[in-house]
Amino acid sequence: MGVMDFTMTQIGSEAWLKEFTPEQVEFILNFPIWAVVAWGVGVWGGFTGSIILLLRHRWAVPVFLASILGVILTSLYSYVISDWMKVIGGGAGAMIFSAVIFIIAVLLWRYARAMTRRGVLR
Repeated sequence: MGVMDFTMTQIGSEAWLKEFTPEQVEFILNFPIWAVVAWGVGVWGGFTGSIILLLRHRWAVPVFLASILGVILTSLYSYVISDWMKVIGGGAGAMIFSAVIFIIAVLLWRYARAMTRRGVLR
C-alpha cells in the first residue's frame, strides 16, 4: 500500500488525489525533496527488502535498515517539522498507524539479520 500511495502521489494521479482536499493535495505535493526521498526509501526499501528476503539473499538486511531510516525521517517530517497533523488530520490513529509501520520495519530487519546469522540468507 505504501508503494502505491507514494507512486500515485508522485506521479500526481488525479484519481488517487481526488480523495484529498485541495489544501491537503497542495501540502503533499510540496514536501521538501529530502522528505520525498525519505518517504520513497521507506516504502520502496520495505517492498524491495521483502522481495530480496524471499530470494533468500543477505542484502535484505541493509535494504530493510535503509527502509527504517526512511520511516524515521518521514515520521520526523510529518509529526515534528511540518503541520502534517493539522493539514491531514488523523489524530492518534495516524500516529498509531505510523508506529505499526515502524515496528513492522524493525521486525523485518531483525528477522533478515537472524536468517543471515543462521546461514539461511546467502
